[in-house]
Amino acid sequence: MDGALTTDEIPENGAIIMAAPNGATKTKRDHPQLPITPDEIAAEAKRCLRSGASVFHMHVRDETGAHSLDPLHYEKALEAVHQKIGDQMIVQITTEAAGVYETDAQMEVVRAIKPEAASLAVKEFVRAPEDLDAFAEFLNEVAALNVWPQFILYDPDDLKILKDLRAADKLPFAEPYLLFVLGRYTLGQVSEPSAVEPFREALQDFGPARWSLCAFGRTESICAKHALENGGDVRVGFENNMMLPDGQIARSTSELVSLAAESALVKGRVRLSATQIRSMITNGGLAGARL
Repeated sequence: MDGALTTDEIPENGAIIMAAPNGATKTKRDHPQLPITPDEIAAEAKRCLRSGASVFHMHVRDETGAHSLDPLHYEKALEAVHQKIGDQMIVQITTEAAGVYETDAQMEVVRAIKPEAASLAVKEFVRAPEDLDAFAEFLNEVAALNVWPQFILYDPDDLKILKDLRAADKLPFAEPYLLFVLGRYTLGQVSEPSAVEPFREALQDFGPARWSLCAFGRTESICAKHALENGGDVRVGFENNMMLPDGQIARSTSELVSLAAESALVKGRVRLSATQIRSMITNGGLAGARL
């Protein structure tokens, strides 16, 4: 892992750009450049790094191309990425159920892989009130493993789960890192920048947190600009959108990353490197575990 910087070296206007190049369900029929194999995923990671991303959100597939949480598939992809780019990006594995996996399998892949980072869709882990304690116990494991979690919120109401955990002193992270998902349940999966405001309003009485945004559909770049202008981070890529703002199909996720990087520059945001993000985590912020 690259060396950590001091907090004095991290700009207050820093922005995290995350690339999400494949997702759980899309195939090469959707786009011939969708990365599926470990080598394809690694090649896209390198392109996204060059385009300005510092975090790489990764899904893996089985031998048939179907969504997988099998640790063996993750190990192959992670090794390929490491060989291609070393530690220049933080690789975040997904625990997405995708209608295939139960909670036990979602937890087990984190325990088995011990990744540097993992995304956790809150409503997939807490499907009923009685699931809350098990989720809290799992989060303690995540913290003990030094895994950097990102909590995925599909609806502002999802934040209530984290509020309840924090109120009960069962959220073992000083500054949870949140991802607001726009357009997932709208007609035609169309996203509007204004849809982030209910999420931000729900944060007002939550306490310390950092947020990012991903948006379904061709308005992804517009929503990303709105997030960057209002202090948020962004996740872009083929998982949620394959179109450029003009309606043309992007050549790869790295092209969408380039647009986000340009927007960050225009909005006066400094793109944070993987080194800087690791330093923030180590110093207790950005979902760093409580001491």
